Amino acid sequence: MIIRYALFEGEIHPGKEGEFREFVRQRLVPLWTKFPGAEEIRVLHGMERDEGAPIYAMALAIRYPDMDAVNAALLSDVRSESREVTGELLQLFTGKVHHHVFAANEYAPHIA
Repeated sequence: MIIRYALFEGEIHPGKEGEFREFVRQRLVPLWTKFPGAEEIRVLHGMERDEGAPIYAMALAIRYPDMDAVNAALLSDVRSESREVTGELLQLFTGKVHHHVFAANEYAPHIA
Protein backbone atom coordinates (compact mmCIF):
# COMPACT_ATOMS: atom_id res chain seq x y z
CA MET A 1 0.00 0.00 0.00
CA ILE A 2 1.04 3.59 -0.60
CA ILE A 3 0.41 6.60 1.62
CA ARG A 4 0.79 10.12 0.26
CA TYR A 5 1.20 12.82 2.87
CA ALA A 6 0.63 16.54 2.54
CA LEU A 7 2.54 18.12 5.42
CA PHE A 8 1.57 21.62 6.49
CA GLU A 9 4.85 22.75 8.01
CA GLY A 10 4.30 26.00 9.86
CA GLU A 11 1.71 27.66 12.02
CA ILE A 12 -1.94 28.53 11.82
CA HIS A 13 -2.39 32.26 12.42
CA PRO A 14 -3.01 32.92 16.13
CA GLY A 15 -6.70 32.79 16.99
CA LYS A 16 -7.58 31.13 13.67
CA GLU A 17 -7.10 27.50 14.72
CA GLY A 18 -10.84 26.73 14.93
CA GLU A 19 -11.54 28.45 11.63
CA PHE A 20 -8.69 26.53 9.98
CA ARG A 21 -9.95 23.16 11.22
CA GLU A 22 -13.56 23.92 10.31
CA PHE A 23 -12.51 25.04 6.82
CA VAL A 24 -10.67 21.75 6.35
CA ARG A 25 -13.64 19.73 7.61
CA GLN A 26 -16.29 21.55 5.59
CA ARG A 27 -14.50 22.51 2.37
CA LEU A 28 -11.59 20.12 1.84
CA VAL A 29 -12.55 16.78 3.37
CA PRO A 30 -15.53 16.46 0.99
CA LEU A 31 -13.11 16.87 -1.93
CA TRP A 32 -10.36 14.64 -0.57
CA THR A 33 -12.83 11.80 0.00
CA LYS A 34 -13.64 11.91 -3.74
CA PHE A 35 -10.05 11.29 -4.90
CA PRO A 36 -10.21 8.29 -7.24
CA GLY A 37 -8.56 5.19 -5.84
CA ALA A 38 -8.28 6.57 -2.30
CA GLU A 39 -8.90 3.88 0.31
CA GLU A 40 -8.53 5.98 3.46
CA ILE A 41 -8.24 9.69 4.23
CA ARG A 42 -6.79 10.86 7.55
CA VAL A 43 -6.47 14.44 8.67
CA LEU A 44 -4.07 14.91 11.57
CA HIS A 45 -3.94 18.18 13.50
CA GLY A 46 -0.72 18.90 15.37
CA MET A 47 -1.00 18.85 19.15
CA GLU A 48 2.48 18.39 20.66
CA ARG A 49 6.04 17.89 19.47
CA ASP A 50 9.51 17.33 20.82
CA GLU A 51 11.40 20.42 21.88
CA GLY A 52 13.13 21.90 18.84
CA ALA A 53 11.11 19.85 16.35
CA PRO A 54 9.55 21.65 13.37
CA ILE A 55 5.92 22.67 13.66
CA TYR A 56 3.42 20.73 11.59
CA ALA A 57 0.01 22.33 11.90
CA MET A 58 -1.63 19.53 9.95
CA ALA A 59 -0.92 16.43 7.91
CA LEU A 60 -3.17 14.84 5.32
CA ALA A 61 -2.57 11.13 4.75
CA ILE A 62 -4.30 9.39 1.85
CA ARG A 63 -3.89 5.65 1.42
CA TYR A 64 -3.88 4.11 -2.05
CA PRO A 65 -3.45 0.49 -3.17
CA ASP A 66 -0.55 1.30 -5.54
CA MET A 67 1.27 4.05 -7.44
CA ASP A 68 -1.09 3.79 -10.41
CA ALA A 69 -3.92 4.88 -8.11
CA VAL A 70 -1.79 7.73 -6.72
CA ASN A 71 -1.01 8.95 -10.22
CA ALA A 72 -4.66 8.75 -11.28
CA ALA A 73 -5.68 10.81 -8.25
CA LEU A 74 -3.00 13.42 -8.98
CA LEU A 75 -4.36 13.83 -12.52
CA SER A 76 -8.00 14.03 -11.45
CA ASP A 77 -10.25 17.07 -11.71
CA VAL A 78 -11.15 16.82 -8.03
CA ARG A 79 -7.47 17.12 -7.10
CA SER A 80 -7.22 20.31 -9.18
CA GLU A 81 -10.30 21.65 -7.42
CA SER A 82 -8.87 20.78 -4.00
CA ARG A 83 -5.66 22.65 -4.80
CA GLU A 84 -7.69 25.79 -5.54
CA VAL A 85 -9.61 25.48 -2.27
CA THR A 86 -6.37 24.79 -0.38
CA GLY A 87 -5.15 28.17 -1.65
CA GLU A 88 -7.95 29.76 0.37
CA LEU A 89 -6.98 27.74 3.45
CA LEU A 90 -3.40 28.98 3.21
CA GLN A 91 -4.64 32.50 4.00
CA LEU A 92 -4.98 31.21 7.59
CA PHE A 93 -1.50 29.66 7.66
CA THR A 94 2.14 30.72 7.57
CA GLY A 95 4.51 28.09 6.28
CA LYS A 96 4.79 25.65 3.41
CA VAL A 97 3.06 22.51 2.25
CA HIS A 98 5.10 19.63 0.93
CA HIS A 99 4.22 16.11 -0.14
CA HIS A 100 5.84 12.77 0.59
CA VAL A 101 4.96 9.31 -0.70
CA PHE A 102 5.66 6.24 1.44
CA ALA A 103 5.37 2.52 0.87
CA ALA A 104 3.46 1.36 3.95
CA ASN A 105 3.26 -1.89 5.89
CA GLU A 106 0.84 -2.64 8.71
CA TYR A 107 1.49 -4.84 11.73
CA ALA A 108 -0.96 -5.79 14.44
CA PRO A 109 0.24 -5.07 17.98
CA HIS A 110 1.18 -8.06 20.09
CA ILE A 111 -1.29 -8.39 22.93
CA ALA A 112 0.02 -10.37 25.90
